[in-house]
Amino acid sequence: MLEKNPPDLCHGQSFPQPDAAADPIAMARRELNKALPRRFYKESVAQERKRSFALPLDSRAAKPPGGNDLALPTLAAARALANEWAAVGEIIDPALMPLTRLVNSAIDGVAPRLAITVADIAKYAGSDLVCYRAGEPQALAYAQADAWDPILAFAQKKLGAAFICTQGVVYIDQPEAACLAVEEAVARIADGGRAAPFALAALSVMTTLTGSVLIALAVAHGEVTLTEAWRAAHVDEDFEMRAWGEDAEACRRRARKWREMEAAAGLFQLVHDSDA
Repeated sequence: MLEKNPPDLCHGQSFPQPDAAADPIAMARRELNKALPRRFYKESVAQERKRSFALPLDSRAAKPPGGNDLALPTLAAARALANEWAAVGEIIDPALMPLTRLVNSAIDGVAPRLAITVADIAKYAGSDLVCYRAGEPQALAYAQADAWDPILAFAQKKLGAAFICTQGVVYIDQPEAACLAVEEAVARIADGGRAAPFALAALSVMTTLTGSVLIALAVAHGEVTLTEAWRAAHVDEDFEMRAWGEDAEACRRRARKWREMEAAAGLFQLVHDSDA
């Protein structure tokens, strides 16, 4: 299931919104909205077509920017996409539609480049976030170990990939066998038939947002929850916030990234849903 509430994005604190009239970001968004299309449809409903599922907007077939057919592999994924379009207000703003952007990327970008996408994702194994540890302060080292050791244990047990950890940020070569095992795990997702482009696109987003293909694969395999994965990816950032205080803009950026992460993890799950 998708997690409806962001996990402790900034330690539970909320920040007051600036007055809309004086907020330059809000002003810029209003200007941008003038160029965005207005909602032209009344209804968006998932519809089965030739063993896949489409998204008609009234009588018009929705298509990605590349002009390809929008065909999702499961009813659950199509319904989630339809719900996102149904929630659109007067203006169709792609910035507020992470699932739509991800589906478009899967169809237009990933589907014709499965092998390249596999390689792009797998290369993160060579410098994965969870392998670079702090020597001090001790509290940070303990926090990293608590969050990241289970990820490494999953990689070794489920993927057959044993990684080396090091202190600091100086690059360390990982065992070739470990990197190959990760690449094989990603390639198996690419062999997933009609779900493959969507699952790979989702895995790519999770990998990029966390800086860790191992965290992304742990989510994909159900070894950690989405919240656990997100917190694991932000151990260092959370430690700095506790030490130096929180930054409102950083928290807003993190909240936006959480929505992207939630959409990616959700899509990965939905394209494997059994009700298709």
